[in-house]
Amino acid sequence: MSTSNPVSLSYADAGVDMVAGDALVDAIKPFAKRTMREGVMAGIGGFGAMFEVSKKYKEPVLVSGTDGVGTKLKLAFHLNKHDTVGIDLVAMSVNDILVQGAEPLFFLDYFACGKLEVNTAATVIKGIAAGCEQAGCALIGGETAEMPSMYPDGEYDLAGFAVGAVEKSRIIDGTKIQPGDVVLGLASSGIHSNGFSLVRKIIEVANPDLSAEFDGRTLGDALMAPTRIYVKPLLSLMEKIEVRGMAHITGGGLVENVPRVLGDKLTAVLHKDAWEMPKLFTWLQQHGGVADAEMHRVFNCGIGMIVVVSQQDADAAIAHLQAAGETVSRIGEIRAREGDEHQTIVV
Repeated sequence: MSTSNPVSLSYADAGVDMVAGDALVDAIKPFAKRTMREGVMAGIGGFGAMFEVSKKYKEPVLVSGTDGVGTKLKLAFHLNKHDTVGIDLVAMSVNDILVQGAEPLFFLDYFACGKLEVNTAATVIKGIAAGCEQAGCALIGGETAEMPSMYPDGEYDLAGFAVGAVEKSRIIDGTKIQPGDVVLGLASSGIHSNGFSLVRKIIEVANPDLSAEFDGRTLGDALMAPTRIYVKPLLSLMEKIEVRGMAHITGGGLVENVPRVLGDKLTAVLHKDAWEMPKLFTWLQQHGGVADAEMHRVFNCGIGMIVVVSQQDADAAIAHLQAAGETVSRIGEIRAREGDEHQTIVV
């Protein structure tokens, strides 16, 4: 990664103390090294990282995505828990480019703080490296910026971006989706990284003990569970079965993300009794007095990724994903849109 007054890392620094910067470099290099893959030509240590796209692609199209962790970081600061937000950061970008059929190739991050705390930064970046390992992409660089007076003590911000590649003829853009297709839902690992402004308001009102036991762990740990990364199971599925569309369920929940992959004349009908909403969402709904429609608009409600396949491929797709370790349900179907109705309806 680079820092804005460079430390020797393609982690440069904006005024980071050299001793602290070098300590951070030493702490994270082993974890970044574990993410290396074919194609990396120059990674951490230079002014820029280089990656060569594999010759296996005849007509490679690069797909990029960028995102952050949002206000989930506020809860991380409150709990002093920094080991999972790096996974969230990677997941938000790699899952986004995955839905277009892209294999994530490499990832870069941006870590900004008021004063660099090496242990905290190293913990966060170790999480980023863990996320990259899960996604099969290389962590090849980034930026560590220390900006006094910009952030309160103990706080930081995170952003990152992923670049992937897909064969031009295998881009998934939803144009093959048609009435009668089946909607599959892959289980989320929790809230993921969206809706935390509402989560924090609910916590403020309910004032729960975040260290109390909740469904086999503490409530705080349940709230902070890292975003599930779906890359490897879905890349494998795409090699076996025609996937007609995918939607990563992020900000906007179920009802605003699925329409992004549907043609104007199609509607997805989702059946809420087709999957069990995890206890954490039930807790949030009860303590926040949140209506069903708002739950579906804000949260993933237990479904982190939507996959659309043909009727004839649905059973095989479910079996393949289950064998890959995913919890998957047949949660709906595609039909012709009636008038100007919403393109995703939860019944």
